[in-house]
This record gives sequence, structure tokens and C-alpha cells, in this order.
Amino acid sequence: MKQLSTLSLLILLSCNMNNTNSVDVLKQDLDEINTIKKILSSQQECWNNGDIDGFMQGYWNSEKLVFTSLNHKPAYGWKNTLERYKNSYPTKSSMGELRFEILNLKLISKTTATLKGKWELIRQKDHPNGLFWLDIEKFDNNWLITKDSTVSFEINNPI
Repeated sequence: MKQLSTLSLLILLSCNMNNTNSVDVLKQDLDEINTIKKILSSQQECWNNGDIDGFMQGYWNSEKLVFTSLNHKPAYGWKNTLERYKNSYPTKSSMGELRFEILNLKLISKTTATLKGKWELIRQKDHPNGLFWLDIEKFDNNWLITKDSTVSFEINNPI
């Protein structure tokens, strides 16, 4: 019985070792990655100009858009996400200056990507900051955020 188990294990391992194509690694297309980075850069510019409507152009305009944070219930849909932003940041001074750093951006398929980053708002009286995770999809050659999960916390050192 012990020999049968050992033989089975060897057969399983040899099958796995010979099949190097079993895990298909997606080529990380730098053009696509740079296109996604430009969208986030444009969002940052819009935010820093007090333009929430422009900032929202990076999001999928769909009722299936999901925005989650620790401080609020999830927002479902583009309009609800826009409304949350406008209610949370009613003035340019409340928006502050947005800074972010992309920590990890990875293409999962030719039409999907994930991104992890740090964010910070520079305001006169405080510097809220945290992390965000994005699911991004390509629709008709346009990359758009389909899910945004954001957490807030205090870091003493700015990004």
C-alpha cells in the first residue's frame, strides 16, 4: 500500500512537471499599464482642480459600479458614488490636494486589471490617508474602474 501511494505521488508530480503550459502567465503590456496610469493621473488632476465630475470619468458609468469604504455603507452605481463624493467633499478646500502612489498594478487578462495604491489628502488642518484597491476593466478600448475599495488611516509621514 505504501508503494502504491509513493507511485501515485510520483505520477502526479511528473504530470505536473511536464505540463509547463498549465499556468498561462499574461504578458504585462506596458502600453496598457501606462494607459491605466494616465487615467489615474487624470483623476488626480481633476480632483486637485476641484472637479469631482471630471474625477468620476475614470469610473464605469453603470449601476454595477461598487465603491466600498470602512466609514460608509457600500455605494452601488455611478450616480450613488458621485453623490457620495459630492456630499463628502462639498468644497474644493474640503477636497484638498490628492496625492497617491501606485503600489501594484497588474493585468489579469486582456480586459481586466487590479491596482493597489496609497492615497493622501493634503488639507490645511489634516492629512487623511490610506490604501485603495481597484478592479479595472476595459470597455471599448477604455479602461474604467469597476470596483473601488478604500480604507482610511493616519500615517505621520506623507507619501
